[in-house]
Amino acid sequence: MKKLLLAAAAMLIAAPAAAHEVWVERDGTGPARIYLGEPNEAVPANGDPEFPRLQAPRLVGGTGALTRRANHIEAAVEGTGDVRVRDDAVFAPWAAGEGRQGAIFYARAGRAETGHGLDLELVPVAANGDTFTLLFRGKPVPAAKLSIVTPDRWQKGFVTDAGGRITVPRLGRGRYLVSAAHVENAPAKLGGQDVTSVMHVSTLTFVR
Repeated sequence: MKKLLLAAAAMLIAAPAAAHEVWVERDGTGPARIYLGEPNEAVPANGDPEFPRLQAPRLVGGTGALTRRANHIEAAVEGTGDVRVRDDAVFAPWAAGEGRQGAIFYARAGRAETGHGLDLELVPVAANGDTFTLLFRGKPVPAAKLSIVTPDRWQKGFVTDAGGRITVPRLGRGRYLVSAAHVENAPAKLGGQDVTSVMHVSTLTFVR
């Protein structure tokens, strides 16, 4: 298990979508679907092997009953706004150098709102636009590595500019997923355990 976590951590830094992530999908005003898996691959009907680790995702800035399905968690969210989720208990902290590192997963579905509500979040510069700013606690993150997965599962890495911005290319109609990771070298407590650094992992999905 320790080797799996270390490998996942390394992959998240190099190419965020290469490892397991949490993401949210929503169609229109229907319920939101929260997944744990590898977003560049089709979600198995019975869920990703790591899906059982997704136990208690928390809706941020909204409310709704959570119902566990075969391969996702369904959130009966209200309204038409963007959906945000946070979970800091997916994986237990692992050894990293002389300390221990933990992970916090964030996910957002939609690009209608230009405000942010997550510690690490991709925020549209203009409502429903194609350019986004990666913000960490409200501040842009320049030169950050991102991964974009298109509707046909084409995947490529990108880097934010000096202002923390990235423009998602138009490559077909359907759902896009953008992911990013940011390591914070500061002590924290995750899952009741002390860690010396935190890996923040964030995804954004939207439909064109």
